[in-house]
Amino acid sequence: MRADVHMHCGFSNDSETRPEDMVENAIAKGLSVICFTDHYDKDNLDWGDEAIFDVESYFQKMIELQEEYRDRIEIRIGAEIGMQPYLAEYYQNFMAQHPFDFVIGSVHSVLEHDVALDFFQKHSDPEGYKIYFEEMLQDVQKIKSYDVLGHLDYIVRYSNQGSKGFDLNDYMDIIEEILKQVIAHGKGIEMNMSGLKYGLGAPHPQPEIIKRYRELGGEIITVGADGHIPEHIAYDYHLADDILKSCGFKYYTEFKGRKPLFVKI
Repeated sequence: MRADVHMHCGFSNDSETRPEDMVENAIAKGLSVICFTDHYDKDNLDWGDEAIFDVESYFQKMIELQEEYRDRIEIRIGAEIGMQPYLAEYYQNFMAQHPFDFVIGSVHSVLEHDVALDFFQKHSDPEGYKIYFEEMLQDVQKIKSYDVLGHLDYIVRYSNQGSKGFDLNDYMDIIEEILKQVIAHGKGIEMNMSGLKYGLGAPHPQPEIIKRYRELGGEIITVGADGHIPEHIAYDYHLADDILKSCGFKYYTEFKGRKPLFVKI
């Protein structure tokens, strides 16, 4: 596995890391490709300020890094957008104006509130899961300006019981509908290794979901560790190849200029 294509630095509201430190650590770990995907969560005000970065400053910095490290590692410029159903037109226009290499579409907020905060103080786990996946289905039906759907079962990380209280069979019908929409629109999913970092015992999404995505005809799958500090780059990457192979994949995907590149495992 040569590429970590989901990482954050100080341009994200939840990281204070210098991008140079992320690059240096990726080089030290032997990676040849990385993609910064800092948070652009339009209309997420739960953190006190809207969770978006200054796009011009972001591109300026990333281009400087590309030049500085051009002989040591390839740096691509991405974003992780926070999907909400009514933002489809906004993101379509936003992406048309900026030359990103790669865009992750993630659901961080449902009912216009961030699930990482007090969502599960207001909802039981089963109710919260149902709300989350129903809104995710609306997101992938309406929003087309992303490349892969990020950490599909992210919601489990913040629930009251965590993975112990999440029975995939209870939600597989709607998850399959989400996967079918992703495939029908030519999009992909990611295998986000941070589920292992958070002690859930599996990446996001669980291998059963990745396998079902492949069975339904899904071909595009990226891999990223979702690191916000250097130590988390390529987290548990020694497991990544075997997980993908066990789910029926012979390759993983990178993006450059919003075009998929398939790399043999």
